[in-house]
Amino acid sequence: MSRAGTTTDHHQFWRDPALPFIEARAVQDGRRVCYDKHSHPHFSIGAITGGHSQYLNQRSRQEVGGGSLVLMNPEEVHACNPIADQPWSYLMFYLDLDWLGCQQQEAGLGTEFRPFDMTASRDPLLYIALQRLYRTLQDEGQDLLAKEVACHQFSHQLLARLTPANWGQHPPPHLKRAADLIKDECASPLTLERLSAVAGLTPSHFVRAFSRHYGMTPHAYLLNRRIGHARGLLARGQPLAEVALATGFSDQAHFQRQFKRLVAATPGQYRALRLPQDERTR
Repeated sequence: MSRAGTTTDHHQFWRDPALPFIEARAVQDGRRVCYDKHSHPHFSIGAITGGHSQYLNQRSRQEVGGGSLVLMNPEEVHACNPIADQPWSYLMFYLDLDWLGCQQQEAGLGTEFRPFDMTASRDPLLYIALQRLYRTLQDEGQDLLAKEVACHQFSHQLLARLTPANWGQHPPPHLKRAADLIKDECASPLTLERLSAVAGLTPSHFVRAFSRHYGMTPHAYLLNRRIGHARGLLARGQPLAEVALATGFSDQAHFQRQFKRLVAATPGQYRALRLPQDERTR
């Protein structure tokens, strides 16, 4: 059964275990849900439903308002925050890459996920379709089949109306080796000396090259990986203290601060909203 929960920050998470390839979030007051620069391992698309905000993507910086769509390819550094404390609201969807890649394959766009070549859009039909999808997923009167069909219909519209990027944007092999090390050992203490050695660069050259390509420093990239790992553990119901330790944070307070910065919700809020009702108090 689908679930939604509201926090004191006026935002909701939506997730259904029967539809593991998609999650959604609705924010009614974007002034109270602010982010540092971060990235996701999945594809994200959102709709600005009211007001205006400043949208930073590693490939662009722009003001977006009601009627706008924002798109973030996996690992693209981004942030979307209020302008001069003006109110704004939005919907955000997170799509699993394997699932979306299968949709692209069926559309004849290759054998694996291909990134999209734009960071924002004003396509009115796609904007309406995204809002309609959210209403369908939130509607407890809709059965699972209706919701799954709605997801596939939206993916078809997404692919039909937005042109995927050409290949050729893969990171250089030496930087990818360092990024892979961070991904594989994100819970371990990593040194700049080790990372730069893996990349075959001096420490200063490595920091400049890595930051230029990935849009964030190696340390920020490591924190993003740790928080991404933490989200998965919290969704499975692990206690906060255990999650902090398992993801490499020195203490729970540090973990709480970093999680809030990148997710705009506390670990406790996120864990409660991701668990079935009967597990939230365990």
